[in-house]
Amino acid sequence: MLYPNLTSKRIILASKSPRRLELVRGLELEPEVIVRDVDESYPFSVMGTEVAEFVTRAKAAAYTDMLGLNDVIITGDTVVLLDDEILEKPSNFEEAALMLRKLSGRTHVVASGVAVTTLIGGKPETSCEVDTCEVTFEELTEDMISHYIDSYKPFDKAGSYGVQDLIGFIGVSSINGSFYTVMGLPVHILHKMLQEV
Repeated sequence: MLYPNLTSKRIILASKSPRRLELVRGLELEPEVIVRDVDESYPFSVMGTEVAEFVTRAKAAAYTDMLGLNDVIITGDTVVLLDDEILEKPSNFEEAALMLRKLSGRTHVVASGVAVTTLIGGKPETSCEVDTCEVTFEELTEDMISHYIDSYKPFDKAGSYGVQDLIGFIGVSSINGSFYTVMGLPVHILHKMLQEV
């Protein structure tokens, strides 16, 4: 067994992302998925990759009231950074197309935070880390951008794309870092964090 220390624990994935669920299952865990609406806004003083940590910790804090003695809560957040601009989740076709035009032919940074929260001495304790990765895109044509948005509807994805689907297959020319960090969860870091629970 990969995590003998977790045999009596309830693993909770506090995320509605099907990608994060797939990645946690890749660690041979079957988490219980619990989703709450969490305010993902952040103050202007928090910038760049710090946003991923801030929001990941905010998500963790939103679940501490339900934390039991044998619970392990996993939260995560991903931000896409082009220069100093954070590309959020797009709310419509036009926003998605604008983001993909900006990313076309450029290198950007993806930062994914992951947090593990447990009760220690009766108090919630959150361990959080952020991993970053550089992603370089090929030039994307207008036809490809339109086809991708129409077919894959990337409105739940930071930066308006999923590296694990069509845009990753044909649009991403190089990745400097972990593919899974771009996908939304740095599982190599989560693995170490879970070993230490």
